[in-house]
Amino acid sequence: MEITFELGYALDTFYFLICGALVMWMAAGFAMLEAGLVRAKNTTEILTKNISLFAIACTMYMVCGYGIMYGGDDFSWFLSGIMGDGATDVEGDAATYAPSADFFFQVVFVATAMSIVSGAVAERMKLWAFLTFSVVMTGFIYPMEGAWTWGGESVFGLYSLGDNGFSDFAGSGIVHMAGAAAALAGVLILGPRKGKYTADGKIHAIPGANLPLATLGTFILWMGWFGFNGGSVLATATVESANSVAVVFMNTNAAAAGGTIAALLLARVMFGKADLTMALNGALAGLVAITAEPSTPTPLLATVFGAIGGLLVVFSIVTLDKMKIDDPVGAISVHGVVGLLGLLLVPLTNDGASVGGQLLGALTIFIWVFVTSLIAWLIIKAVMGVRVSAEEEFDGVDVSECGLEAYPDFVGSRK
Repeated sequence: MEITFELGYALDTFYFLICGALVMWMAAGFAMLEAGLVRAKNTTEILTKNISLFAIACTMYMVCGYGIMYGGDDFSWFLSGIMGDGATDVEGDAATYAPSADFFFQVVFVATAMSIVSGAVAERMKLWAFLTFSVVMTGFIYPMEGAWTWGGESVFGLYSLGDNGFSDFAGSGIVHMAGAAAALAGVLILGPRKGKYTADGKIHAIPGANLPLATLGTFILWMGWFGFNGGSVLATATVESANSVAVVFMNTNAAAAGGTIAALLLARVMFGKADLTMALNGALAGLVAITAEPSTPTPLLATVFGAIGGLLVVFSIVTLDKMKIDDPVGAISVHGVVGLLGLLLVPLTNDGASVGGQLLGALTIFIWVFVTSLIAWLIIKAVMGVRVSAEEEFDGVDVSECGLEAYPDFVGSRK
């Protein structure tokens, strides 16, 4: 019995760590996607933001975020799980894993939420303003809403989301919609890029500099999502959990495929061309849509859910543009609008969730993250400013914020 327990413990811990590493690889996917969808003169800054936010997320979640989300007033997790040998007192045949592995798996989710913000505010935000917000988002805003959902705590002592029929398997709302809500607050404070919208109401497209890089980023995210959703099964050492992992992998892939196809076809109908950027966002939308519940749909239904997400993201991107909400990479549509869709699809296949519970959870997450983020952005704006000058924006933030150009041989050095 002891050998069986130890083997299961080792397998579940190893699986958790591998899935965490896959989710960490998504940071590279976000970096490549965003670098491909911004203009060449803003590439270095977007890459700097992505690696810096990941480091900040890891540090802030260790210092206080994990304790807020799961520990309450008990910081023994820090001493035994992070500083010590990761021992656990859990016994029996239940799935178990090292506390250190749990921390690692959770911290990469925090970084994912913050990565969503990066692309939406690209090309006109000050680097240090963004990094300051990263500290607040990863150390307080995200952990608080995480405590009310995955942490099982009641919302300000008023109600418990889990007891009211809320379910979010891997984070369509908890991670993706939360990141989009923070991004939306930042975009509203920033305003659109210069030249994006003309005085007569016309929308001026600003193409990205490197679509091969954006496509590579999407494939990296697609692959990393298997760790994102698959790791959320939390175990693999039993027949039941192994089968669940296989189903989650299968449905995650099916939804991404459905989202890609649907977005590509709709773009062809609406624009008369096969729009690559819409296809890329369609793939990501399919992934976000299935993230709230990838374990219960059939593969065909998962494909349909992904396709609905792919269709919705195209309409959302077009609609936000008409509303003059400037999101260079479509992050608010992909992660916010489709994140809400993912939550609302859960009751169709999961009897433990209700429409009312999903709406309550979505509303709680959005209001908390949006309002607190708005306050944080306004404070940062008052203290240090959030937007670069018009001249710096015209020249590109690579030069003003980083002193480097990603493509100096092509762009040319500026004195």
